[in-house]
Amino acid sequence: MDLLNTLVEKGLRRELPTREEALAVLATSDDDLLDVVAAAGKVRRHWFGRRVKLNYLVNLKSGLCPEDCSYCSQRLGSKAEILKYTWLKPDEASQAAAAGVAGGAKRVCLVASGRGPTDRDVDRVAQTIAAVKEQNEGVEVCACLGLLSDGQAERLRGAGADAYNHNLNTSEATYADITKTHTYADRVDTVQKAHAAGLSACSGLIAGMGERDEDLVDVVFSLRELDPDSVPVNFLIPFEGTPLAKEWNLTPQRCLRILAMARFVCPDIEVRIAGGREVHLRSMQPLALNIANSIFLGDYLTSEGQAGKDDLAMIADAGFEVEGTDQVTLPEHRVDAAAAADAAGCGSHGGGGCGPCGSAEPTAEPAAEAGTDANEARTDLVAVRRRGAGTDLAPNA
Repeated sequence: MDLLNTLVEKGLRRELPTREEALAVLATSDDDLLDVVAAAGKVRRHWFGRRVKLNYLVNLKSGLCPEDCSYCSQRLGSKAEILKYTWLKPDEASQAAAAGVAGGAKRVCLVASGRGPTDRDVDRVAQTIAAVKEQNEGVEVCACLGLLSDGQAERLRGAGADAYNHNLNTSEATYADITKTHTYADRVDTVQKAHAAGLSACSGLIAGMGERDEDLVDVVFSLRELDPDSVPVNFLIPFEGTPLAKEWNLTPQRCLRILAMARFVCPDIEVRIAGGREVHLRSMQPLALNIANSIFLGDYLTSEGQAGKDDLAMIADAGFEVEGTDQVTLPEHRVDAAAAADAAGCGSHGGGGCGPCGSAEPTAEPAAEAGTDANEARTDLVAVRRRGAGTDLAPNA
């Protein structure tokens, strides 16, 4: 297929595809699916070999969020029967993180619900970062605390944070249909603050919220422009008790197309299969490893994931290897660019202008191919987390 050959060539050169090419990937037929995966796999292996980076989530504070993000089980007004607890103590968070590291995780993601941290919260998280790093030599720590105020990203970096996650989630055009208590511009601002402070920026999307193909392409192109080091691709987990509980728009095949489109647009960036892979990819998860080079190990913030030992077996059986702490995730040119920008005092990749790396309710319009891509509701696969952080039970890692 000429389209796929063109996309592979562009990916190896770090050249941005056209919007028409990205849309064409999402429009490919199931008959062409393995060809799409194989093409994206060539780009993935060129930049990342056969390594899979493992990340582990620790939910520092669960539920009771004042924001109204329609997809979230922790949102204002959520009736989802999730765990609710206030801040974990630093030693509790460190113990939870250690379980993930013991299971093979290279990065620990410290997450807290809420609009954004107070300065006191930043102090609390700084203590937690210190505890995690003291107990786990060589581990990367990513913070995800919501919208950042001026100076907070610098304080987190000074405390030892390596990265900051804040997802764009959906396109700018449809953002107000999903969230009304903050704006798309607020999210962009926080990613730029993380960049400018020298933190490795992590920002991604959520697919399956009723968006059009054009919205998926828009948000991935916007992410490429923001130049994060990592792009998590989440697939909506339709929690009962949230406004999007009835949105079952994804099939394994569509998930693979979305991942492939993200890989072609972001060829040398870490593409991570994030929340919802077990729910929507199901038995096709190993095939997705040919496109993405990163996954979360074990459970998510409020839902259960695949057993950690099964994650490791899946990686090995698919012919991949877990990335070690002695291995660098990103390609050399990205690492060099980050170091140069940091030395110049303008942040990880500059955020503010150092140049890119390599040149509520669902929306009214249904997802493209809704008639063929509509997925059956597999509510049996949505299990609320009842173990690990915030409980007396051992974590899944």
